[in-house]
Formats: sequence, structure tokens, C-alpha cells
Amino acid sequence: MKKIFLYILAGSLCFTACKKDGDDVAAFTEPEDIATRNSYDEQAIQKFMDENYLDTQGNIKAFSTTDTADDNYKKLSQLNPVKLPSGVIYIKRDGAQPNPGKPITDDGKTQIRTMIRANYYLATDTDGNVAFGSAYTGSLLNTIDGLGSPLTDPMFYYVRNSVLNNPNNSDVAKKRSYYEIEGLQEGLKYFTGYDNKPDGDPYNLQGVIIVPSKVAFARDPHYNYNGYSLQNRCFVFNFEIYNAQTRPVEQEKK
Repeated sequence: MKKIFLYILAGSLCFTACKKDGDDVAAFTEPEDIATRNSYDEQAIQKFMDENYLDTQGNIKAFSTTDTADDNYKKLSQLNPVKLPSGVIYIKRDGAQPNPGKPITDDGKTQIRTMIRANYYLATDTDGNVAFGSAYTGSLLNTIDGLGSPLTDPMFYYVRNSVLNNPNNSDVAKKRSYYEIEGLQEGLKYFTGYDNKPDGDPYNLQGVIIVPSKVAFARDPHYNYNGYSLQNRCFVFNFEIYNAQTRPVEQEKK
């Protein structure tokens, strides 16, 4: 009898949690028109930049409505964000760039080692309020709060040839766009990296790259990074490049 009660309780909790997520999903219907999706992304990104700031280590933080401690911080939108023709936005944090730094190219020839927090969001319209819905906030990768050590070449930045050329891959899984986020590659070329900064050194994040869905995975199939769909999702990358080096020739794109 005790086991039956526990099963019922567990099922009830699961249903409640699923219902909470499901209600938010059901309340929003993805627009068929891609122009509408792009407009949602632009509006939500602007709102995100107005509601967040960078702390003393460069972490993205949301402004508090009750604590005045963050009142003297500037909004992301006040930190000279640069919007590229593609829609990608990058923000370089003053005083946090290596000098001199190692260039990062967008042709796949730069190998990077990075401390990074990569989050994704779905821009939704709820009763005329367009914003990133909290129910859709997710983490693609987090070495800062999670792994705690820099990572070389996250697959969404550069997929190895051995993965790409797996003979068991479907046709779509043989394409770099199935794994890589074009907007991240584009944004990173406006930053430089350190030359082999020790892994144990405290992080001091260099800035932010915000990628609208149209230059991420858009509505295309993609690699199953975390069990959730990344279609129509915008990405926010908060990072430091600990090492930028020329990629070994044998690892270059083929």
C-alpha cells in the first residue's frame, strides 16, 4: 500500500511539473511566417539587452527590481553593442580584452579553448508582449558554473571531421550546419583570444555574442545536443577565449 501511495505521489509531481512547462508551450504558437519569427527575435533581444548587465567578472546578470546594488551598472544596450548585417550582436567588455591578442577567424582555421556560458531562448508573443520566455531558457553548455575548466572547440563552434564523416551519418548529419552555429563563428572574429592562458587562472569574461535564430539553427534539423529542439531559438554566448591557435592542418575543414 505504501508503494502504491509513493507511485501516485511521484506521478502527481511529474504531472504537475510537466503541466507547468506544457502550459507555457501551449500558450504560444510558432508563427508560420519567418518574417514574424525574425521580428520576435529582434524585439526580444532588445528587451534582453535592456534588462541585463555585466557584473565585475563579465557575467550576464538580470537587473533586480528589489535590490539597489545593481543600480550603477549599465544595461547591455548601453555597452556599445554592435549589430552586424546578419543580425548578430556582439559586445566587447572594456578592460577584458587580451593585449596583444590572437586573432580568431571564421573559416574554421582557429582552434579555441574557452570558458563559456551558452544559453538559448525562444522569443514569444504573449498578449502583445514579445520577450524571451523563461520556460524556454536552457543551457547548451556551461563551463563556468558547470565543468569549471576551459573547453577546446565546442562542437557548435567547430565540429571535428571524425564526427562529420562518420559513415553512419544521415545526409543531413554530414553537413557542418547541422552542428555549428554560424552566428557564433561570425561574432567571434571581432574578438581576439589569449595565447595559452593557464586553465587555473580565474575567468574574466570578454563579452557577449547574441545570435538570432536565423543565423543559428533557424528551422533546420540539428544535432541533438541536449534532448530539446533548438529550432527558432536565439543564443546568448558569454565567454572568454583562454587560447586561440592556428588549427592543425589535419584537423581543418575537408
